[in-house]
Amino acid sequence: MDCGFYLYGIFPTPGPCNLNLKGLDQKPVHSKNLDGFTFLYSQATQEKYLASRRHLLSHEKVLEEAMSAGFRTLLPLRFGMVIKTWEAVTEQLTNPYQTQLKELFEKLTGLQEVSVKVFWETTVELQALMESNPSLKEKRDSLEGQALSMDQIIQIGQMIESALERRKETVVQAFRSELNSLAVEVIESAMLREGMIYNAAFLIPWESEPKFGETVEEIDLKFGDRLRIRYNNFTAPYTFAQLS
Repeated sequence: MDCGFYLYGIFPTPGPCNLNLKGLDQKPVHSKNLDGFTFLYSQATQEKYLASRRHLLSHEKVLEEAMSAGFRTLLPLRFGMVIKTWEAVTEQLTNPYQTQLKELFEKLTGLQEVSVKVFWETTVELQALMESNPSLKEKRDSLEGQALSMDQIIQIGQMIESALERRKETVVQAFRSELNSLAVEVIESAMLREGMIYNAAFLIPWESEPKFGETVEEIDLKFGDRLRIRYNNFTAPYTFAQLS
């Protein structure tokens, strides 16, 4: 069923060609030069794609393989973009946003996005907090088994929360102080799940990634087994390719 075209990303011309890639639904990926830009696309077989893990990975794989082939400057498009005609792309994207698209290409040339997500086990950290803060532990333990007023519950809860927040801030500051100076731009985002305490994307020169990765490992070693770090050193620049 022909439902139009599925778009993956935009490249400066002449852009990638003859990459021999398979996209969503195992459809061949093609390139289309339009209005001074090159789009990677495949034939769409659905009017709307479910954001399943399989589809998301297929979308990301197309962009990553294009980057691996040497086409590193790109503007990734959000998942699920299906268009009926190329005229619609001109009317809705390349014509009204041409200047901004070119400015983004200039900004991203020679740079890549990497991301760092940091997790900890809250219950383990809470126990470690109590062991390192005898007075707080004594106060908490002294209230166990008692009929507490709402004010008492709030007070001890706030004390523990504040102490845990300071403990978290120490970890976060270690990443900021070591990594921010290595990046051209840094964007910190919201925590996406329980146990996540740091979530940041960095725009760095391609050639400096080995140094950046080594620094992440060094920070990890400082904290021993306290943290779980997810470092993505090869991804399309979604965070830094936003149209204003």
